[in-house]
Amino acid sequence: MTASIPSLLNAAGTGHDTDRIAILISFSGEGGVERMILNLAEGFAARGLAVDLLAIRSDSAHLGQLPERVRPIDLGAGHTNLALRPLVRYLRTERPRALLAAKDRAIRVAAIARRLAGVEVRLTGRLGTNLSAALQGKPALQRWLRCQPMRWIYPMVDRIVAVSEGVAEDTLRITGLPRERVTVVRNPVITPRLMAMGQEPVDHPWFHDDGVPVILGAGRLTGQKDFATLIRAFAHVRKERPARLVILGEGRLRPALEDLAAELGIATDVDLPGFAPNPYAYMARAAVFALSSRWEGSPNVLTEAMVMGTPVVATDCPSGPREILQGGRYGPLVAMGDVRGLAQAILDTLAAPPDRTGLQEAVREYSVEESVQGYLRALGFTD
Repeated sequence: MTASIPSLLNAAGTGHDTDRIAILISFSGEGGVERMILNLAEGFAARGLAVDLLAIRSDSAHLGQLPERVRPIDLGAGHTNLALRPLVRYLRTERPRALLAAKDRAIRVAAIARRLAGVEVRLTGRLGTNLSAALQGKPALQRWLRCQPMRWIYPMVDRIVAVSEGVAEDTLRITGLPRERVTVVRNPVITPRLMAMGQEPVDHPWFHDDGVPVILGAGRLTGQKDFATLIRAFAHVRKERPARLVILGEGRLRPALEDLAAELGIATDVDLPGFAPNPYAYMARAAVFALSSRWEGSPNVLTEAMVMGTPVVATDCPSGPREILQGGRYGPLVAMGDVRGLAQAILDTLAAPPDRTGLQEAVREYSVEESVQGYLRALGFTD
């Protein structure tokens, strides 16, 4: 059951709750950020800490899967910018030891709320995307409106956690913060539940072994993921050998991508089945996982595929793939938008897949245990 701010006020305590962490996040869908934050919350709870999940837009299915020590609290705000007053009230009432704010807008609201509340609570922000890359090509005013507030407000934050070195460097350039205020902590991707879900059956005929390899992509069907390049690359792969392409996810570009597959004459070998509650089972059975993004922070899908032991290829986009693949040691890196380069990488990987165990070892630091330890340091719970 989700608590509300008024009910908390009626049961207000006194003093500092030294074992409580509050997490501020807007649940905007079933995406990677939500999964990572909930993995963290579970990890904190497993260490005996109480966790308050301060939800903006709290209608997510994720909120029905919380462990006992994680308390969901509805701030009663439908947008991050409207969460300021209820967050101030929460901080004055509950006085958690630390507050973790996920995403830029939440960080800004949290910093202002802490100052207005006048309470001592350590504030840590989490950034999960390369903002400069995401804003590339946008009007100058739009870029200024996103970046300048970070320069003003982030000095009020005790620590920024970046999900990759690329995101950290980008954040330092934008904010002007000293290096010691920005920490890299890998995403908590690897959990026992993830591994178990990878073993579940897949209700898709192409993944029942008939000798035709399946190339898999996954993500929202948006320009960022550049699945058009993947479909064009797959058309070249199909000229060389039998293969099929499945792209998991939903989004506004679905009609354009389906039209492109038809135009290239490969529609019968391309399937866009939509959002998959369990993409890991697909990953575990794919011959190759392909990431074609124009920008990322640290792409969880790439890490997840490697955890399943699935060979991967990726664009060398800012940022994350180069770090995860260790400069190409564990999978080919190709230039963004390079259709022929991506096709050749897929063909080469199909012909000579890397060792499964090596792929899994390469992403060991993305375990929930290591990630939780890193966040606890950033939140001031450990040295």
